[in-house]
Amino acid sequence: MRHRNATKKLGRNTSHRRALLRNLVTSLIMEERIETTPAKAKAMRPHVEKMITLGKRGDLAARRLALGYLMTRESVDRLFDNVAPRFGDRNGGYLRIIHKGWRTGDGADTCFIELLGSEKVIEAKRAKRAEVRAKRQEEIRKQMEEEQAQAGGEASEQGGGEEESK
Repeated sequence: MRHRNATKKLGRNTSHRRALLRNLVTSLIMEERIETTPAKAKAMRPHVEKMITLGKRGDLAARRLALGYLMTRESVDRLFDNVAPRFGDRNGGYLRIIHKGWRTGDGADTCFIELLGSEKVIEAKRAKRAEVRAKRQEEIRKQMEEEQAQAGGEASEQGGGEEESK
């Protein structure tokens, strides 16, 4: 029986589970939205909420506790500067889990876990990505046109030279 056993083991030993959850929490804070399985999302929820609560405290001790858990200094800076101030008047419930479907490889159930209010950030990332993609396609199109023009010029020069030699 699992009486009073609160943690989900996720089929991993203690160190592996702790590393997995630390990586997931760090990625969520950096990316605002990640795709994972529902079991991992539900297991990481209390850890993310604790980090956001530390970020709302904002003092040096809270920053050091967050540094001890999160994997990168950039994620701590982002937590204290961008993420936590968004939830200043909110007491808990900082996450949303959206069920997505099943993975094609192994059929595992997948979901998105995201911070509330991340729609603006995600939309800005999409717009920037689309802008970069359009710019890259334009450069490729210009490069192809230049190559075709050079190939056409070389073909006409070669064709003219053969007629002169005859």
